[in-house]
Amino acid sequence: MLGFPRLGYDGSGRIKSDVPSSITEILMSTRNTVVRSLHDLGAAAWFGGSLMGAVGVNGAAAAVRDPTDRARVAAVGWAKWTPVNAAAIGAHLIGGGAILYANKDRAQHQAGVRSNTLAKIAVTGAALAATAYSGVLGAKVAQADGEPVSGATEPGPSTSSDAAAAQKQLAYLQWALPILTGAIVVMGAQQGEQQRATQILSGLGSTLARRIAS
Repeated sequence: MLGFPRLGYDGSGRIKSDVPSSITEILMSTRNTVVRSLHDLGAAAWFGGSLMGAVGVNGAAAAVRDPTDRARVAAVGWAKWTPVNAAAIGAHLIGGGAILYANKDRAQHQAGVRSNTLAKIAVTGAALAATAYSGVLGAKVAQADGEPVSGATEPGPSTSSDAAAAQKQLAYLQWALPILTGAIVVMGAQQGEQQRATQILSGLGSTLARRIAS
């Protein structure tokens, strides 16, 4: 595990320091192209799919002329996307876990990295929960196939109570998902900025200063 610079003596009694090796170790960035691609592409697809679904799939369903076909059109559209979305989420989680492991020393020693990581984990958990719950609600709406609805997330006057309740919740979740997944993309970009050499040195200096002061 990476430590902070220490002073010692070599075999001839001269003072030696591990400053050069410590700085070199933390500044040398291992290329993690594959896992970074999994992380970034997975997050991008998760965000883009949720936004397109809210605007495109749900919007198209609401434009269907026959009110009894609107729930089915939305359900079919989301069902086509679900396997791809699951693959994107899996890729993002695998890539994110690998990146976190590769940067565990920076998360421990560089100021700002740990807080960003914890916040990103919390937002990712919320996005996973929202995605899963949206799927449950979507299945309830799909059961309303043949019932007249105003749109994918808007019940009609004669829509069954269960389907109407699910639609009302989906009306909020359809926008919560792009917000959450968009935040994941933004925090991922921030983590990339934190790997700049100037940011690493600044973060290490802040952490070292706090430890000396304490």
